[in-house]
Amino acid sequence: MSSGACRNGNHRTATRPHGSGFRPSSFKPRLPPSPSHGPGDVRRSSPASLGGPFKDSDGVPGRVRVAVRLRPRNSEELVADADFADCVELQPEVKRLKLRKNNWDADTYEFDEVLTEYASQKRVYEVVAKPVVESVLDGYNGTVMTYGQTGTGKTFTLGRLGDEDTADRGIMVRAMEDILADVDLGSDSITVSYLQLYMETIQDLLDPINDNISIVEDPKTGDVSLPGATLVDIRDQQNFLELLRLGEAHRIAANTKLNTESSRSHAILMVHVKRSVAGEDAFSTENGNTSHLIKPLRPLVRKSKLVVVDLAGSERIHKSGSEGHTLEEAKSINLSLSALGKCINALAENSAHVPVRDSKLTRLLKDSFGGTARTSLIVTIGPSPRHRGETSSTILFGQRAMKVENMLKIKEEFDYKSLSRKLEIQLDKLIAENERLQKSFEGEIERINVESQSRISEVERNFAEALEKEKLKCQMEYMKSVKELEEKMVSNQTRNHRDDLIDVKRINEGIGASISSEVSEIRMLLNTEIARRKAAEDEINILGSQLAQYRHPEADGDTEIYRLRKNLEEEIRQKRKYEEEAIVLRSQLVQMNIEADQTRRCLERGDLGDAFTLNTRVDQSRNMQLRENGNGQKPSIAALSEQVGLHKILTLLESEDATIRIHAVKVVANLAAEEVNQAKIVEAGGLTSLLMLLRRYEDEMVRRVAAGAIANLAMNEVNQELIMVQGGIGLLSVTAANAEDPQTLRMVAGAIANLCGNDKLQMKLRTEGGIKALLGTVRCGHPDVLSQVARGIANFAKCESRLASQGIRSGRSLLIEEGALPWIVHNANDESAPIRRHIELALCHLAQHEVNAKDMVTGGALWELVRISRDCTREDIRNLARKTLSSSPTFRAELRRLRVDY
Repeated sequence: MSSGACRNGNHRTATRPHGSGFRPSSFKPRLPPSPSHGPGDVRRSSPASLGGPFKDSDGVPGRVRVAVRLRPRNSEELVADADFADCVELQPEVKRLKLRKNNWDADTYEFDEVLTEYASQKRVYEVVAKPVVESVLDGYNGTVMTYGQTGTGKTFTLGRLGDEDTADRGIMVRAMEDILADVDLGSDSITVSYLQLYMETIQDLLDPINDNISIVEDPKTGDVSLPGATLVDIRDQQNFLELLRLGEAHRIAANTKLNTESSRSHAILMVHVKRSVAGEDAFSTENGNTSHLIKPLRPLVRKSKLVVVDLAGSERIHKSGSEGHTLEEAKSINLSLSALGKCINALAENSAHVPVRDSKLTRLLKDSFGGTARTSLIVTIGPSPRHRGETSSTILFGQRAMKVENMLKIKEEFDYKSLSRKLEIQLDKLIAENERLQKSFEGEIERINVESQSRISEVERNFAEALEKEKLKCQMEYMKSVKELEEKMVSNQTRNHRDDLIDVKRINEGIGASISSEVSEIRMLLNTEIARRKAAEDEINILGSQLAQYRHPEADGDTEIYRLRKNLEEEIRQKRKYEEEAIVLRSQLVQMNIEADQTRRCLERGDLGDAFTLNTRVDQSRNMQLRENGNGQKPSIAALSEQVGLHKILTLLESEDATIRIHAVKVVANLAAEEVNQAKIVEAGGLTSLLMLLRRYEDEMVRRVAAGAIANLAMNEVNQELIMVQGGIGLLSVTAANAEDPQTLRMVAGAIANLCGNDKLQMKLRTEGGIKALLGTVRCGHPDVLSQVARGIANFAKCESRLASQGIRSGRSLLIEEGALPWIVHNANDESAPIRRHIELALCHLAQHEVNAKDMVTGGALWELVRISRDCTREDIRNLARKTLSSSPTFRAELRRLRVDY
């Protein structure tokens, strides 16, 4: 059988066994370019394009251009259809498509373009979309739309961004590249709206809050607009790509049997292009003569719009497996596509009534089908014979769309703003001419001003001379008065000095006698101790010799040897005790000698105040206890420090005896607990000695007490910086990693928590492992350790918040980068009140900065913030959480999406 099809007005026949008629198709000749463009503005397109439009007040007819694109087989189809041939045969060289019914019968269709599964994205754009883009740049409206079964590549064809492979860029990206390359952003403008039609509701993909946009139709022109949609100015391609990513993130998709990411809405990208062109002369006089003004060309503005529509795929419920809400979405999609098909059928058959108002989709595409826009349609099909019915329906839809004729029109408006700018330029020129005419007058004024200034200068000079003479006279009188006062003061000082010398001499005699008696007493005590020490040494030597004589193999001498050995050990202990007392006495003697020398020097200089001060110090030293109290009790830590001396205590930190070393570090830790002693300990090298203990000894007791002392010193800001400079954070980190005792970990965590409260040490704490060490201490699970960790995190987050609010720091929180957020969220509702309070405060500080909001949402911290805003026992933290939730756009959007009230 044969069937005929009309293309370009001619009949073409083909013989098939059981065929049907070729579907009609027609081409329009290429339209000449708009006369407003010069030779340099002519754009080139592929030979298969419909051609560029030209300006015509009545419009230019242009048929809807349809291309068919075949998707390659996917892995599932390669397995399921292995025993079947493709139901589609493409003949791109003659732009035909055969749809097989069986092995001997097929239907043949003609399209404007036939794109095989190997067609590149660039070719698809050049033959289908580029002519439309060129028309938009010439001032016409244009539409590019895809239609087909779900999973046949509609979104790939239009919306592919090409992040992984630039060759995969879709029509949206390539169209914006051509538009940006052609327009001048200095005088032209490009704005973009990105929408989705979901369940018969128009939603803004760039602003998800705007989820119910109404359609407004001009009663005069019939133009359709969306005044509620977000319009974004485009300055470069990167800006446009970010908008597309944002829109795709908000577009609704679902997983069906036919497509793992099936679009559940129709996506609509609107690109508004506004270009300035030159028109006719704007000014002339009533009698026809030209005005004396420079005649500007009449400025015109051409407003065009490119609409790119990614229709949701049609699907059959029994194949897609949709159910529940997904089923309702599929019904809405099929209804809107059915309404579109009815409108195209009515237009193709020149029906008197076109049911445009049956769906919001048809209302939005009113200008694309049967309107003033140049439209290209891509119908996408799959090769699988299992979906032959859907493929046939898609092909017939494209065939009917090819019969729709549009009337292309250019929309031009008078550019009042441009004309106003030109008139302002002429006005500026006239103002400049007026200024030149006033130049002679200004010169005369300048001459008069110069004469006036010369006279004023002369008067000022005479006044300055008179003032200088008066000033010299006053200075002479002042110097004379000062000289007289100095003479009187010298005479008074001489008389007072004689009286002071008499008093100082008397004081010197009393203080000298007192110091001499004190020194003599200390020397006597020192000599006594030396004698005792010598006697003890002699006794030790005698005992040693006796021990050597009594050493023999007989068993009956073991008891005597043991007794002698005990006596020897006791004598050694007494010797050490005497040596320590002798050291103390020597230090006090040296101190007394120094004070005596200072007193003598003060007396020799005649400094009466210093003499009295030293006398007071001597009286205080006389009353100090040199040994333990008579009642057997030890003196307080402060008194012991004053008696023995801080330097002596610090030297005992290096003692080989572990017991002495432990007692010494305990004394230093107790002294460091008082703020008045911290500066003295640091000046005497105590901080360095404590860090040395952490570095050198592995004794758990020494490390615990040393870490506690460092934690006490770390409460001072100056000491915190010294700890960091001397590598303290590294030593604390090593101690935290090696320790297992909960009390040691508590001391280390407390020291690091104090360092976390210093704004200047934020980056050092991270680079030297302080934050990781603090988080590592939570492994023991002891409540005291967890409380210190929570306090450190709260201090660190507070410092970060303060630095960020001052503009000193930006970017994500270091706590989040170090992985602290999961632990914070897990313990945000801990039973222990201190831990919970610190973590709640840390969460509020982290949430105050928008850069952390996304991580907090994905990490589950948003729910804890909501709980804190409702249930926190402290009102200040509760109010801070509420303020943070209300001020963050990310939190508000997420809570609104989840329909959570806060």
